[in-house]
Amino acid sequence: MARNTVKQDEDLRKLSNLEVSKRLFKYLRFYKLKVFSVLLLLIFVMIVNLINPYLLKVAIDKNVKNHDLKGLLIIGLFMLILNFIAMIASRIRTIKMASVTNDILLKIRHELYTHIQKLSFSFFDNRPVGKILARVMGDVNSLQDLFNNSVTNFIPQLLTIICVGIMMFYLNPKLAIASIALLPLLTISMFSIQIFSRRRWQDFRRKRSTFNAYTHEDFSGIKVVQSFAREDKTSNTFFGLVKDMMDAFLSAVRLNDLFWPLVDTAWGLGMVVLYWYSAKLIGTNSVSMGTIIAFSMYIGMFWRPILEISNFYNTLIMNFAAAERIFEIMDVTPDIEDTNNAAKMPEIKGQVEFRNVTFGYEDGAAVLDNVSFKVNTGETVALVGATGSGKTTIVNLISRFYDTEAGEVLIDGMNVKNVELESLRSQMGIMLQDTFLFSTTIRENIRYGNLDASDEEVIAAAKAVNAHDFIMNLENGYDTEVKERGSRLSVGQRQLISFARALLADPRILILDEATSNIDTQTEKLVQRGIEKLLQGRTSFVIAHRLSTIRDCNKIMVVNHGKIVEIGTHKELMNLREIYYNLYMSQYKFLSEGA
Repeated sequence: MARNTVKQDEDLRKLSNLEVSKRLFKYLRFYKLKVFSVLLLLIFVMIVNLINPYLLKVAIDKNVKNHDLKGLLIIGLFMLILNFIAMIASRIRTIKMASVTNDILLKIRHELYTHIQKLSFSFFDNRPVGKILARVMGDVNSLQDLFNNSVTNFIPQLLTIICVGIMMFYLNPKLAIASIALLPLLTISMFSIQIFSRRRWQDFRRKRSTFNAYTHEDFSGIKVVQSFAREDKTSNTFFGLVKDMMDAFLSAVRLNDLFWPLVDTAWGLGMVVLYWYSAKLIGTNSVSMGTIIAFSMYIGMFWRPILEISNFYNTLIMNFAAAERIFEIMDVTPDIEDTNNAAKMPEIKGQVEFRNVTFGYEDGAAVLDNVSFKVNTGETVALVGATGSGKTTIVNLISRFYDTEAGEVLIDGMNVKNVELESLRSQMGIMLQDTFLFSTTIRENIRYGNLDASDEEVIAAAKAVNAHDFIMNLENGYDTEVKERGSRLSVGQRQLISFARALLADPRILILDEATSNIDTQTEKLVQRGIEKLLQGRTSFVIAHRLSTIRDCNKIMVVNHGKIVEIGTHKELMNLREIYYNLYMSQYKFLSEGA
């Protein structure tokens, strides 16, 4: 499915109207009492509106006709009090329903966010972040009118149509039939328009998602855009995506706008038929003037709800496209999740073993091919090899970010597939080449490793990795805001913060994936002592292209084309004079020549 590019529209699984409706309105069950109270208020307001024309008929046919001024004043006062109470009831139900709708949107957004956080890396590999944000923000917001209108408009308007129809047939069946003769034709037209309208709104949502994804990527890479002076190119692309989105929106709106003219036309023709037929009946004295006036009001009360329902139907079709996109993600099953009989991982001692592990990414060849090795508790193991050889894949399988296609990954003799993910990953620390810092203070970024850590523990961790001095030189020390993605700090400083964060977490298994590659030589000397402290007493895996940094590792494994081809200490592998020897000597020669 087309998801992994910011310029290509998404293909989504189609859901039926009935399925979407069931899944949306199940959220109302959590607010039964509030919704029930809103419905009671709506029914009261509807009854008041229904009896107004009838009271007017009585006033004309009896009080006015018989010159009963007292009776006319009583009816007028009664109607005034009744409508005032109805106005207050209408205001209360609007406030109550707005509260319910906001709670529902909060619940949907939280469910979606929580679900996305549980999804596997493969989900994020296949989707630009901007397209995910479009679901969490824009699509959820689009449901607000849907929930509001479903209770406050659709249900009462439907009841109004039924009750008004009953009143009209009660007063005069012939006039009633004449007034609503065009209803079947209108219904057929509305359903015909709906078929095409929903497709157009689906297209608009896809275009908007693509636009959001491109905008997010462009602003995330603004430094690259400006560095290569590509503002004109990105602006042209942006304009094209905006135009596509606008054209899709206008196409959907033009079709939707056919609803109201159809209803207005049917309403107008209904009034014409009513007055034409009434004129004939008046001549035969078979209908009173009060009845005709009441019918004039009832016919408005009949067609106005149909106009409101057509408006709701428009909203429904427009927002079903948004709901489909939300449920499409909600239905994604995580590739990696706890099994039914998953056990809690005991405190990890640190023994790691691969038994005949084979693995390949989605739509790709095998990255690891029948890999087996064993690492003892407390050992520091370096993974060496060319880019794409499978080094990062090995540590991803240890953390169970992916599952093996064949073979087993064992920690302390337990298959990682059979333990709870949270109990496994909470005892592991992973530090990547591209360090991510949250847009908060340095203190809170370090504390992310252990949310219960005191300020003293945060400072101690920073001192251990030699980050304390540069932090204290900043204007606000540990309370300095690092800005988005840590842009306030240098690359090397961000790495030091990540080391402190990992040390504070005190993981039993530590993974350093090119964690020192972005640190200059002088900073690396400072942090190397901190790393040594970080490695003490825990099993560690170090991925490094700078081979001089791994000479003291207990074990070095050379990965080549998905296989472990050499294992040993630095000295042992140098004596072999094979792949590791050639890599090391190439780097040594490169550096000694003054590169």
